Amino acid sequence: MMKEIINQKNIKMITNKRPKKTKIEIDLMGPEGNAFALLGIAKDLCHKTGIEWEPVKNEMTSGNYENLINVLDRHFGSIIVMYR
Repeated sequence: MMKEIINQKNIKMITNKRPKKTKIEIDLMGPEGNAFALLGIAKDLCHKTGIEWEPVKNEMTSGNYENLINVLDRHFGSIIVMYR
């Protein structure tokens, strides 16, 4: 009976594949939101994408925490999403 109800509504509860994550998720309120952790993420992303790390690091550390996350978003906003 339950299977019929599920099929009638075209709801799939079990799939064969795990949905692909399109972006890296960063919780700014958790440990990964720490400035040093964010710098580490940025460094890793620079190496993976071929962006020179030193200029990004200098820009990220040239201001306060808000500056750091704004620079991170500007450089990598297409591949990360940050939550507060």
